[in-house]
Order: sequence, then C-alpha cells, then structure tokens
Amino acid sequence: MSHKETLAKVLLGPVLLAQGLYTRRMTPRLPEAEGERQGEAGSGDVLRLLIVGDSAAAGVGAATQGEALSGRLVERLAEDYQVSWKLWARTGLDSQGLLELLEQHAPEPFDVALLSIGVNDVTSTLAVDQWLARQRRLMALLCDKFAVKQIVLSPLPPMHLFPALPQPLRWFLGFRARRFNARLADLAAGVDQCTMLTTPLTPEPGLMASDGFHPGPMLYRQWADDAARVIGQRFSTTTIKTGVEDV
Repeated sequence: MSHKETLAKVLLGPVLLAQGLYTRRMTPRLPEAEGERQGEAGSGDVLRLLIVGDSAAAGVGAATQGEALSGRLVERLAEDYQVSWKLWARTGLDSQGLLELLEQHAPEPFDVALLSIGVNDVTSTLAVDQWLARQRRLMALLCDKFAVKQIVLSPLPPMHLFPALPQPLRWFLGFRARRFNARLADLAAGVDQCTMLTTPLTPEPGLMASDGFHPGPMLYRQWADDAARVIGQRFSTTTIKTGVEDV
C-alpha cells in the first residue's frame, strides 16, 4: 500500500466507510443484459472467444447482450471470422470469485479471452500486490486449462470521474484504480499472451448507465471496437497489399 493511500485511510477512514455504505445503499441495482450468452456468428477462419468477468462483462447498463460488450464484440469480429463465443460473467464478482468460476468450468479450448475484472477488488480492502497475484493466477488458468492464445485485459475504468461516487470516496477509489492499472500494465507487458486495452472509457454525460457506475451502450461499443482491433492485430492473416484498389 502506498504512503498516500495509507494516509488517506487514516485521515478519511470513517468518511470513506460512511460514503461507501451510503453509495451502495443508494445506487440503483441494474439487471444484467438479457439475451444469449453463447453462440456462433460470421464466416471465415474460426475464432473461439471467451468473455469473462464482472457486471460490466455481463452487460449491466445495456438492455440486451446485443448492445453490451459481448454482442458488440461478436458483431465486429464476425465481419472477419466465424466466431464461436461464450460469456461467463456475473454481477459482484471480484478476482477471487472469477477464479472460482473458472475452476468450476470443464476444460475447453479458446483462442481469445477478454477479461473484465477489478472494480470490486478496488472497492474492497485488497492490497494491490494481492490483486496482482490473483491476476497471475487468472492468466495461468486461462492459458493452461482453456488453451487461450491471447488474453485481452480491460483496464479499470476512471473511477475518479464516476458521477455516482461522492468526494472524497471518488478521489480515493480513483487513486486505487490508477495504481491497479499501472501495475497491471507492467504485468501484461511481460506476458506474451497478454494485450492490455488502452481506450479511455470516459464517463461523459449520456455515456454512462442510469446508475452512474456502469457503461451505457455507446461505451460498450467503444470498448468492443478497441478489443476487436487488438484481436485482429494478433489473429489476422497478413496479406501483401498490391496498391491496386478493387473497382
């Protein structure tokens, strides 16, 4: 834990606790997006896709999976691949909960896994080093048990900008989220199979869900576009351009 985080907890501890309890009680509980959580789409080379994680992976903030991360990502990838996909996600999961979820599933091969996890770790008391140890276990489990060739890591959102959070809780969680992201980026840079997304999912007015905490459909689209781009960079068969345009 950093000196700044320790000092903030000492000086602001009772305020942060009270604001956290208040925010949890007052924030509306939105449902997970409705719709299929597995399927096939598109044509071309087969791409086996697994999306795993928390409420954002489950599409909270969108009415249907088609408007959420899974639907938008499958739609984009299906332009170039025959996508066989599954979504394993649940509201409230933290990294430990996701590890347990993955351990419950039978082994099955996937080419790509998109990971959305961490917000519930940031809002807990988990230290960043413990969190990183769990990320390493998640990566190992995905590669070993599920034969994943590429893990696409979603960064934690900019919680210091979340409209649902009062100050100083917003500042404190934002500070923790940025520290978690910086350490995750360092970890990802040293693992060949990992790609960390860089799209800033800025919670501008109209882009967030009604709870002020989850993405809305437009942010899910941005997130999926960024993921599709990095997946395409890894898996596209490179062709030599002749410079002659099709007419």
